[in-house]
Amino acid sequence: MTNSPDDVTIESIDAAARRLDGVIPLTPFTKSETLSDICGAEIYLKFENLQYTGSFKGRGARNRLLEVEPGRGVIAMSAGNHAQGVAHHGRLLGLPTTIVMPEHTPFVKVARTQDHGAVVELVGRDVAESAAHARRLAAERDLEFIHPYDDPHVISGQGTIALEMLEAQPELDHIVSAVGGGGLAAGLAVAAAGRGSTTIVGVQSERYPAMADLLAGRSDSSISGSTIAEGIAVREPGEITSTILRRHDVEMLIVSEAAIEAAIAMLLEIEKTVVEGAGAAALAACLEHRDRFEGRSLGLVLCGGNIDPRTLAQVTLRGLANQGRLSRLRVELDDTPGRLALVSQLIARAAANVVQVDHDGLGSTGARSTILELRIDTLDSAHAQRVLDALVAEGLRATLVDW
Repeated sequence: MTNSPDDVTIESIDAAARRLDGVIPLTPFTKSETLSDICGAEIYLKFENLQYTGSFKGRGARNRLLEVEPGRGVIAMSAGNHAQGVAHHGRLLGLPTTIVMPEHTPFVKVARTQDHGAVVELVGRDVAESAAHARRLAAERDLEFIHPYDDPHVISGQGTIALEMLEAQPELDHIVSAVGGGGLAAGLAVAAAGRGSTTIVGVQSERYPAMADLLAGRSDSSISGSTIAEGIAVREPGEITSTILRRHDVEMLIVSEAAIEAAIAMLLEIEKTVVEGAGAAALAACLEHRDRFEGRSLGLVLCGGNIDPRTLAQVTLRGLANQGRLSRLRVELDDTPGRLALVSQLIARAAANVVQVDHDGLGSTGARSTILELRIDTLDSAHAQRVLDALVAEGLRATLVDW
């Protein structure tokens, strides 16, 4: 192989599948009845978040590393998942690895990369700046550079996911996956085209729509701010990958941060599986673009599960709040004995549960009154309203407070 879009073929993907057989586990690919009902489509989930390194990236990394001279040092830049794939398989193959990661990469991804035996350097505000530093080190130290997406061997390795999905469900209308630099979507597109009529739909965060803008011919890409889907926060899509996506008319959809958060929480609650922001992007597209997919048969790639635990906790709580299952009440009480007990009794009678209470005498409207801030577990927004109505019916000054 050289380094051209023409080097990614169904034959190269079939060859990658043979090379990865017995090394990369065959992850589950199952239908979700609940998500199918919610989305109005047949939803099949490919659990690549269950790979040993927590994402699909080990496929492409392994396929590329097999081309490296035994014992030679390699270097890569990554926001985390490619890093772990290169580090893990580099160690298995006896190749010393150095990984350059953006400065604000989640600690969990840095720690896991180091645990796989890689030397990690945190340089750059994003993957593009990390890449520039990694290329300089490659030249200075005579290391082989392993690109996370713009490499035919990497793309071919990622394409093996589609082979597995289509072997199990050959009649899929679409495979939906997150897109950052485009390596996964490019591999899926070539593999799907080689197996039948299934088409690929790519998904990007509204804050990092670089590939969508490139394919649409928009030169002023509107990239801004942080994103919960940092794994696909790519400013510069690949040349090889973008060419492949254009050749195969891969459709690109944009999703909001709120939809990605909702999808993370939904997958955790319904499927009992942990995904990172990029891993939830495909489901986010089904939720936010329901009309586009209604009645279709879809394979969703849950491409990664390496989410920071604190972020996951925050997303979970926000998800409960958005569903009305975690509510905030503010009650102003006369500062006399028994009033707090009355509030507790009324909430209990309404079948809600108090999970947190804050008492603030200084925030009230008078010296003989106090403010209670309560978090309560409720079934939904209607239940929260019933709790409020019960408090107001007893003459208490109570309101529901937005998060």
